[in-house]
Amino acid sequence: EMVPHYKKALDMILDLEPDEDAEDAMLGTNDIVEQAAELLYGLIHARCILTNRGRAMMLEKYQNSDFGTCIRVICEHQLLLPIGLSDHPGESMVKLYCPKCQDVYSPKSSRYHHVDGAFFGTSFPHMLFMVHSEYRPKPASTTFVPRLYGFKIHPLAYQLQMEAALQWKEYRKRP
Repeated sequence: EMVPHYKKALDMILDLEPDEDAEDAMLGTNDIVEQAAELLYGLIHARCILTNRGRAMMLEKYQNSDFGTCIRVICEHQLLLPIGLSDHPGESMVKLYCPKCQDVYSPKSSRYHHVDGAFFGTSFPHMLFMVHSEYRPKPASTTFVPRLYGFKIHPLAYQLQMEAALQWKEYRKRP
C-alpha cells in the first residue's frame, strides 16, 4: 500500500465528516492522516494531469508561463513544464523540463522546493506534446561552440588538459 490510512485520507480530501467511533480512534493519528491525505492528493494530481481536462488546464498554465522559462540563452526563453524524475513519492522534488533543449532543471522558486516530483510524474510533458504536437517547440537551431581567441577549441584539447592535470597531481604526490 502506497498510502497509509487510505480511507481516512480520502475522506479528509473529500471533506467528509468522520464517524464518531472513527473520530475517537483517530485521536493522535491526525498528523499521520494529514500526511497520507497530502500524498494521496499528489498521486491523484499526477493522474489527473494526464486526462484530457487536466492536460487542458496544464496547457493553459504552460502558455501563461506559470512554470517559468529556460535559463539557457540558446533556448530563447522557452516555456518550461513540471516533471518528476521518479513516479515513486519521496525520491525527488519536482523539476522543470525544457522541451527545446530537452534538459531538466531545479526550480529557482521556493514554491517548488517542497513539492514531490511524483505528484507530476515522469510522463506528463511527453504526454502533453504527444497529444498537442503543435505546442512542441522546434529543436534549437544553434549550439554554443567554445572558442579561444576566435578559434574553436578541439574536444581533444579538454581530454589532454585533464590528463596533464592528473599527471601533475601524481607528480606532486611523490616524496
